[in-house]
Amino acid sequence: LEHPAEAFAYYRGQGVPQVLCEEKHMGSRAVLIICRDPQAARQRFGITDAETGIVYTRTGRRFFHEAEVEREFLQRLQRAVAASGLWDSLSTTWICLEGELMPWSAKAQELLRTQYAAVGAAGRVALQRATAALEQAAARAPEDERHKLAALAQLYYRRTEHIAQFVAAYRQYCWPVKSLTDLKLAPFHLLATEGQVHSNKNHLWHVETLAKVCREDPELLRPTSCIRVDVTDPASQAEAVAWWTRLTQAGGEGMVVKPLEFIVRGKRGLVQPALKCRGPEYLRLIYGPDYTTEENLARLRDRGLAQKRSLAVREFALGIEALERFVRHEPLRRIHECVFGVMALESEPVDPRL
Repeated sequence: LEHPAEAFAYYRGQGVPQVLCEEKHMGSRAVLIICRDPQAARQRFGITDAETGIVYTRTGRRFFHEAEVEREFLQRLQRAVAASGLWDSLSTTWICLEGELMPWSAKAQELLRTQYAAVGAAGRVALQRATAALEQAAARAPEDERHKLAALAQLYYRRTEHIAQFVAAYRQYCWPVKSLTDLKLAPFHLLATEGQVHSNKNHLWHVETLAKVCREDPELLRPTSCIRVDVTDPASQAEAVAWWTRLTQAGGEGMVVKPLEFIVRGKRGLVQPALKCRGPEYLRLIYGPDYTTEENLARLRDRGLAQKRSLAVREFALGIEALERFVRHEPLRRIHECVFGVMALESEPVDPRL
């Protein structure tokens, strides 16, 4: 349903010769503000207590409900940033990062319980009973009816396999979180620092710069693996497809394909800042256990992506503009204009599976 060749073809058609394929982490999106010390937090953000940062969800809510966990988490990040030399190399007392906080189950516990685990449990029980009933019926049926029941039983055997694959897919993204050491952060964008929005750096710079920070605390921080691809070179594309295949076969969600440059303008305006390319087993969580049947795949291939892509480009532009206004010390009302625009776009009805 999703394959790297489609993403490469899109960017090639937009006149983008080089892309960066980044490992897609299965967690919850987080935006982090980390200050060097309480004085920096007070001077730049007007924070009057002893806090030196915050972790937000992608919708702007506080990520951690326990203040002590957040404090310890940010202290670890502060030490890693200091040890990497980032404060001095970027001449800043604060940084804004974007990353993925794992495990997925840490933030999506209710979704996991009510949607994924419930579907898995109900599917296993129902299909086991259905196949048992079909086996019993086949044993009692006349000879000329048995082949029909056998064919139906085969269908239910395949569905039983699909539900087992569905359960295996979500379980690998979940592990118990009892302390800070059970969390992992994979940062992939260094969005802004004092006086700078780093959209003028290419994506490889972002990944490599943040990898230096990750090396200072490998227990908490996970670097994002990536591969650079020339979309005009078949050999380079084949290497990237093989890399994506290994990643997904090992249980990874997939990858995100981005133009090498952070911002690219084409003939019709901004080019898509990123395209997801998820693996076949992960997509079972998105589209259901039986999505791989040919009739379901045929229907899903007609997915309409135009609205999703239009919203993504506009949200991206507004997000960058909000950061630019912030680093220029513009009034909060000017920054909030962009933020409210993003919130309005986020409220547009769109298929959340895309």
